[in-house]
Parts: sequence; structure tokens; C-alpha cells
Amino acid sequence: MKHYKSLIELHTANGFPPPAHPQFSIYQCNNQCSIGDREFTSDFYMIGFKKVRAGHILYGRTKYDHESGSMMFFKPHQLIEMKNLELEEDGFLIFIHEDYLNGHILHDVIKKYHYFDYEANEALHLSPMEETTVWELYHKIETEYNNNQDEYSRELILANVDTMLKYSQRFYKRQFLNRTEVSGKTVTKFNEEINRYINNGLLMSKGLPSVQYMAERLNISAGYLSDVLKQESGKTALEHIHIYLISEAKNRLIGEDRSVSEIAYALGFENLSYFSRLFKKEVGISPNVFKKQLLN
Repeated sequence: MKHYKSLIELHTANGFPPPAHPQFSIYQCNNQCSIGDREFTSDFYMIGFKKVRAGHILYGRTKYDHESGSMMFFKPHQLIEMKNLELEEDGFLIFIHEDYLNGHILHDVIKKYHYFDYEANEALHLSPMEETTVWELYHKIETEYNNNQDEYSRELILANVDTMLKYSQRFYKRQFLNRTEVSGKTVTKFNEEINRYINNGLLMSKGLPSVQYMAERLNISAGYLSDVLKQESGKTALEHIHIYLISEAKNRLIGEDRSVSEIAYALGFENLSYFSRLFKKEVGISPNVFKKQLLN
């Protein structure tokens, strides 16, 4: 597997013009836009926009969904493949070496954009108006990139990259609302999976279900799952797991003649104090007080 440490190496290997900066580069695609013909990893953040007519893109082991104009966001050291791509129209790629962000606020901010952790089939689908906004920002970056770069260039380039990422965050929220085949039913499917997990006795054998496990069961990435749930219900995936389990705990405290500790362990909590704190946070009283009130 190929690993690209430098932009010069990546550009040379793929027939791109030499980068204007060793740690930041852009490339506009015309009809074809492939990066090698095999899997690779890199030390770069990558932002791409392309309408794909043929070929395939893999991020991790997931095939890219190219049914419409889409943006993709890849973080460093992730497995990627872009092979035999044919585009319906122009696209672009932006490459940002990790070191280019050192000392800049975007170094930390970029890690807060969860969509860099999404699978490729969860790419951002843009409306025509959103496409116009993205292209306007790209051309601002392009103009600054192609000028003789000076002490202001990095700040101006990253300011426009940051704006592009902020718009992408906004557009994803719109997508969560509009792409009803993914969102709108997620909470129901999520709770069904937790219920199946409990009914299959996995709480006793495996403990609490993780967000990653739940995401895999729903065939989406953990970051995308949490963001969809947050948009749909105001709560993250982990919060939904806790809410479901506390609801189940209340049911068992009422209906079963077992101690609080026995019920906590049966629900996968290895630490009784953690269960008690979580129960009190959600219910307002401790599980012991809850059970005593019922007995009285």
C-alpha cells in the first residue's frame, strides 16, 4: 500500500502540476480525477468535490455514494482509493498537510468537524445553490494559492478553508433533515437495535453496547450516527444508550425482586457507583431511593 508523506510525492505520482507550497495544494479536475490505481494513505487532510459518472472511491472499506454532486472529507492516515473516475463536470481536490495547520486555530477546530470521520457513503450532497457557495470559496483559495505567496497567504487560505468547513457543517445539518432515508427513522432503528442487544443476552456477556457497535449495526459510522441523532432528537448516540438503559432499569426496579446492584450488573454496568450517578442524573433520585419509594 502506498503512503504519501509529501505533496510533491503525491503530485508527481499522479501527474499533477508541482505544488505551489510544500504543505498545501489544490487541483481542479476535468472529466477525470483519480489518485493512483490502488489503496493509499497520506499525511494530509483532503477535501474533494466531484460529480462522479463512473469509477469508484473507497474510504476505509466503504464504497462512495456518487448519486449526485458530493463533497468528501478525508483525514490523515485513512485508507483511500480513487480509481478510474470519470466526472460529469469539473471537480476539485484540496490537500492540507497536518503540519500546515501547526500554530493556527484550525489545527484544533478541524478535529471538531465530525464529518472527517464519516464513511464515504455519507458524503455531503449539495444543492445547486450550495455548490455555487463552495465553488466561490474554492476560487478564492485558488486565487491566493496561485499568487506569489507571502506572509499573508497562509492566513487567507486557511480562513477560506475554515469558511468552507463551516458551510459544510451547515449543509450537513440540512442533509440530516432532508435525506429521510437516513434520518427521521434513526432513533427508532437505534432503539430497536438496543432492544435486540438486550434480548439476545449480550448485556451479560459483553456489557454496555458501544456507539461504534451500534453504528456498525446500522451500517453508518459512529460520528455520522451521533450527529444524525443529535440533529433528530437533540441527544447523542451515547446519551440515547444511557436513556434506554435507565428506562430499562426503572422497569426492572419496579417489576423484579432484585437488588439495585444485581439489576445494574444485569444491565451491563460493571461499576455500581457509575450506574447510580447516571440513574440520578436521568431520573433525579438515586436507584435506591427510587426502589424504596415504590416499596412504600
